Amino acid sequence: REPWPPGWSHEDLVKRSGFNAVRIPTAWSGYIEDRNTHKLKDEWIMRVREVVDYCVDNGMYVIINIHWDGGWLENNPTYARQAEVNKKQKALWEQIAVAFRDYDEHLLFAGTNEVHANYNRPTTEHLQVQMSYNQTFTDAVRSTGGRNAWRVLVAQGYNTNIQYTYESLVLPKDPAVSRMMAEVHYYDPYDFTLESGTSAKYLWGKHFKGSTAVSAWGQEEWVNEAFGLMKEKFTSQGIPVILGEYGAIYRSSLPANVLDDHKKARNHYLNYITKTAKGYGLIPFYWDNGGTGNNALGIFDRSNLTVAHPDALDALTSAVE
Repeated sequence: REPWPPGWSHEDLVKRSGFNAVRIPTAWSGYIEDRNTHKLKDEWIMRVREVVDYCVDNGMYVIINIHWDGGWLENNPTYARQAEVNKKQKALWEQIAVAFRDYDEHLLFAGTNEVHANYNRPTTEHLQVQMSYNQTFTDAVRSTGGRNAWRVLVAQGYNTNIQYTYESLVLPKDPAVSRMMAEVHYYDPYDFTLESGTSAKYLWGKHFKGSTAVSAWGQEEWVNEAFGLMKEKFTSQGIPVILGEYGAIYRSSLPANVLDDHKKARNHYLNYITKTAKGYGLIPFYWDNGGTGNNALGIFDRSNLTVAHPDALDALTSAVE
């Protein structure tokens, strides 16, 4: 496609393509100027504000979080690190909250990302510690007052895994009433969505049922079941759920004779996940990781401000029309 008109920006491209909200994965730890107090550099806070403003000034909703950030928070749901991590979590969120205190409801805060010790079923220790990180985040934000007293906050289930979230997520205690959301991510089946090795599958869905290139699980029925769990526990109880990440990589290196089928399967996947999420009350955020070539998830070419994969974009946006 031709580039957008001169003067247009990334947020123009995203909004005019059919999106009204952006989740901005944000790192903070590398921009601390005082390791004793965890004081953030003013210039980094201003840079994050600049990016948030691009979107908010364009009438979009924004979620900022503490993303992987070197793993200090995300990889340590353990008793041994709990006090240390909570101290840093509190100090950072107090600063972030103050910096964004005057923003209206277009800005949401998400306390963490994919907190996990490993990819196995969490232990009681993992769950208790991770929930303490959610509570520390909530307490820190609310303590700063102003619009943060009622700002919508987002709490994550363990590793943002749907099954574990259904089984174990208890939302933080919050003095604000009905201002909390839950967050999960969805990359099932992994061998279709993200796997790039020899065990990868390049097809998905009922149209290719029976093919050896289709995963043995994670098809349409499982999507309904998984999102149904979120409806049962949260959305039917008036608690909104963010589907903070989902997607399937584009396998452009496939031979020409199967690439068309892969594109059809991928587009069906993107459309089905989006439509089903909305149907069960989940708010979908596609994970565009920037790259648009082989084994990448990106839809937008950020260098040229173009839509790199218009078929995938149509699959997403047509699901909510």
